[in-house]
Amino acid sequence: MNRRGFMLGSAAAGAVASPLARPAIGGTTKTLVCVPQNPLSSLDPVWSSQQITRNMGFMVFDLLYGRDEQGTPRPQMVESDLMEDGGRRWTMRLRDGLWFHDGEKVLARDCVASLKRWMKRDQGGATLAQRIDALEAADDRTIVLRLSKPFPHLRTLLSKFIVPAAMMPERLALTDPFKQIPEAIGSGPFRWLAKDHIQGSFAAFARNDRYVSRDEPPSYMAGGHPVNVDRVEWKMITDGATAANALVTGEVDWIEIPLPDLLPMLKRAPGVKTGILDEGGQLHFMRPNHTLAPTNNPAIRRAMAAALDQREIMTAVIGGDPANMIVDVGFLNSPKPEVKNAGMELIRTRRTTTEVKAMLDKAGYRGERLVLLHPTDHTYYNPSSAITAQMLRDVGMNIDDQMMDWGTVQSRRTSREPLDKGGWSIFNTVAPMPDYSDPLLALFARGEGKTAWFGWPDDPKIEGIFETWLGATDPAEQTRLERDFQLQAFETLPFIPLGGYKQTSAWRDNLTGILKGPSIVFWNVRKS
Repeated sequence: MNRRGFMLGSAAAGAVASPLARPAIGGTTKTLVCVPQNPLSSLDPVWSSQQITRNMGFMVFDLLYGRDEQGTPRPQMVESDLMEDGGRRWTMRLRDGLWFHDGEKVLARDCVASLKRWMKRDQGGATLAQRIDALEAADDRTIVLRLSKPFPHLRTLLSKFIVPAAMMPERLALTDPFKQIPEAIGSGPFRWLAKDHIQGSFAAFARNDRYVSRDEPPSYMAGGHPVNVDRVEWKMITDGATAANALVTGEVDWIEIPLPDLLPMLKRAPGVKTGILDEGGQLHFMRPNHTLAPTNNPAIRRAMAAALDQREIMTAVIGGDPANMIVDVGFLNSPKPEVKNAGMELIRTRRTTTEVKAMLDKAGYRGERLVLLHPTDHTYYNPSSAITAQMLRDVGMNIDDQMMDWGTVQSRRTSREPLDKGGWSIFNTVAPMPDYSDPLLALFARGEGKTAWFGWPDDPKIEGIFETWLGATDPAEQTRLERDFQLQAFETLPFIPLGGYKQTSAWRDNLTGILKGPSIVFWNVRKS
């Protein structure tokens, strides 16, 4: 039996054999029931970088700018904007009719406070903060940024997918950035129903009747956000076969990420549709802890990268959906060959077990323990964790494969303690591949040390390349610096690229208007 078959066991059989669930009764309220990718453990999309929290945040909170299906940032809460002084001054005018769910009007000072909190949590925000001379509310609807250096990338940065710049009331935005907000109050098209929430099991959202959608065609996070259902419910069914059964029988309307091995069955099921909503794909990677031995040794990280076969890993991850795997992946998914191919020899050159063991020996590895945070409840991270653990064991590494749910991984990865006190060495996760077309949002490849994302890589050289790139205006110079960025990333390996994939979603055929993008969104969807 192959590795994926061993890991999945009889899940596919269970999807056919288990008893059928009773369809939900809608009554007069039009309710859309979705199975999200994993249980929701945080309500603060600025505090947490979880995709599930991001998805919840997009429903409840609004953004100043949203990206359309092509990835172009467009004004969302902003009615109009003006860039002056070569990118050193930005003026943003809020559109009228913006209200928070607590009944208070959205004011520029709320947005200023929200931006200040976000800039303390997000690496891209921190880059912006370093350039700000002043961030102020000129009046109730006008936000002004005055910058010490040109920053023409503001729209792109404020429309980012992971740790989005979510706007919230000033009273919530004044919450310590390193603590979660006490309640989820935004101005988005859905209201969070706190009383209905069952931690790790159930969440619900109601249509925000006061929300004024832009009078534009919807396109992912841009344009209009018309809501055509009264209520959205998230049933957090962690067993893939059970979720698939619920979709087939009509108990649920939508599965965000079905188990790949069950897709052939779902594609044959009456009343079910499947499709790829995220055409850009997800960059899958292993994040080493750069502060603890042995993963703080770049030579050991390079040997680990040499031990990992992207095609075999993605075969294990994507299973019954092989057409959607992406291999030959580095740090920048650039359309420029001279950037995309830079340093890729480490990924493309397959080495024997003996050769990788020699690399580890030369790097000084002496059998030290590596703690792998392995989420067993995540459709993709579970098989990728299992197969990467085995690949590293095959070359002689001592892998302590600690199994837990994804919420626990989210908590454990914040620890900077030694391994014997709850610390960690590696975990696998993803980032939106479109963000890694150039250095601007390739945040997990950055090397800011203590202020970097979990794993805390410290690489002054790549930071210098990034800063120079930000100020470059000549296209040839930008390309050279992008190539240098990728080459330096392959020297220090802030993360180890494992490949990528496009996620197939599944829904009942009475749903229409589903929008494409890096995350599922619930506006524009109709249920007949």
